Amino acid sequence: MQSTSADRPSLLVLGGTRFVGRAVVEAALADGYRVTMFNRGLTDPGLFADAGVETVIGDRTEDLSALDGRRWDAVIDVAGYLPEVVRRSVDALGDRVGRYVFVSTISVFADLSTVQDEDGAVLEVVDGLSRIQLYGANKAACERIVLDAYGERASIVRPGLIVGPHDPTDRFAYWPRRFRRGGRVLLPGDPAAPTQFIDVRDLAAWILGCVAAERAGVHIVTGRSMPIGEFFAACQAAVGSDVEGVWVDTETLLKEGVEPFMGVPLWNGDPEFAAAERIDISRALAAGLTLRPPAETLADTAAWDAARGVPEKEGLTPAEEERLLNAR
Repeated sequence: MQSTSADRPSLLVLGGTRFVGRAVVEAALADGYRVTMFNRGLTDPGLFADAGVETVIGDRTEDLSALDGRRWDAVIDVAGYLPEVVRRSVDALGDRVGRYVFVSTISVFADLSTVQDEDGAVLEVVDGLSRIQLYGANKAACERIVLDAYGERASIVRPGLIVGPHDPTDRFAYWPRRFRRGGRVLLPGDPAAPTQFIDVRDLAAWILGCVAAERAGVHIVTGRSMPIGEFFAACQAAVGSDVEGVWVDTETLLKEGVEPFMGVPLWNGDPEFAAAERIDISRALAAGLTLRPPAETLADTAAWDAARGVPEKEGLTPAEEERLLNAR
């Protein structure tokens, strides 16, 4: 690793206060990095004020000149979504960072109806893409910009569903909260259907490992696939509630107008994405990816969710859940 200090390695985080960025900063501090965050100062601006983290205020979509004349061992880009914005960051930082770690997504793949690995074809930005396809195509274009600019000094991280404490989406926390409430619980789809996710803290450890081990290239970084029925059993065990699980099949959910992916947390229901929870992670595992047990993620997420009070999003409302249960 390139060194810019005689004492501790330095890290620039683009973002750093919401979810993935927050976990990266927390892990970096625990590992002894000197951390600089570059962000707009809008989300939880005082989060790391007492931890010795430097915050440089700026908007990367317009101007990165506040970072001029400085060097870091690595930059972690957790919030690059548009090619023109990532291009601006790459051009501004150039050789003033030793490694560029770009956090991408498995949504880059052109075909998620079949199992993919790192060598699968990715989307191109063309007219007529759906919203989710455009998101993936833009991320793929961002990957190419970073790889072209940094070569072996580029690390591309493709997570699947990211979960854990401080997740703003409520896709995961909904379930231990729902099981805690008790009663009849709608369980979507087929108990044998796969689900696949990674704890944000395991993802952060991998990202920092890319810096420490100079881990180059593209890696899919998510958890091991498991039957969703097994996941729901783990939810019930985590909160110790007495519930009646009621399975509502995918056909019924679709007939009742439930939107795939968004209508019921963690439920897929779209054949075009049938293999999105069976992604091959063997390359990352061989390169040292470590994963905590799902039960630990569930317990920690449930504790965080209970402490935060009202969630940002409810997931499936009680009224909608009851409607769908009665539609069986």
